[in-house]
Amino acid sequence: MFKRNFQKNKEEKKQEFESKLLDLARTSHTRAGGRRIGFRAVIIIGDKNGRVGLGVAKGADVAQAIEKATKLAKKNLINVPIVSDTISHEINAKFGPARVLLKPQRKGRGLVAGGTVRVICNLVGIKNISSKILGRTGNKLNNARATIIALKKLKYATPSTKTKT
Repeated sequence: MFKRNFQKNKEEKKQEFESKLLDLARTSHTRAGGRRIGFRAVIIIGDKNGRVGLGVAKGADVAQAIEKATKLAKKNLINVPIVSDTISHEINAKFGPARVLLKPQRKGRGLVAGGTVRVICNLVGIKNISSKILGRTGNKLNNARATIIALKKLKYATPSTKTKT
C-alpha cells in the first residue's frame, strides 16, 4: 500500500512541468578506434505559470541524452514576471550571434512569435506577445538561450507615480 502512494506522488510530481524537445543532434568524435557517435538533446520545460528551464546534454543514445537534458532543465529553472498574460515591458537580448526582441501586446493579440521563442513563451504561460528574432542565425540553441536571457532581464511592472491633476 505504501508503494502505491509513493508512486502516485512521484507521478504527480513529474506532471508538474510540461517538456518539449527543441533540438536533437547527432554528434561524432573521431578517435583512434574509429568514430564515436553520440546525441545532443535540447529540452525546454515549463509549468505555464511563469517558470521555465532550458537543459542541454549529450548522451550515448537518444533516451539518455533526453533524460540528462530534462534533469538539467529542472535545475536551471527561472521565474518570469507575467503581467495580465503578457510581459511588463519591451526587452532585447543577445547570446552569441542570436538576437531576440520581445514586445508586450494587448489582450487578445495572441502569441506572435516564431520557432524557438514561440515554444518558450508557450511553456512560460505568456499568451499575448510579439517577438522577432533579429540575428541571422537559425541555431535553435542560441536563439533559445537569447530568449531565456531576455526573460531573465524582465522586471515587474511598477505602478506609475504620476497623478492627473
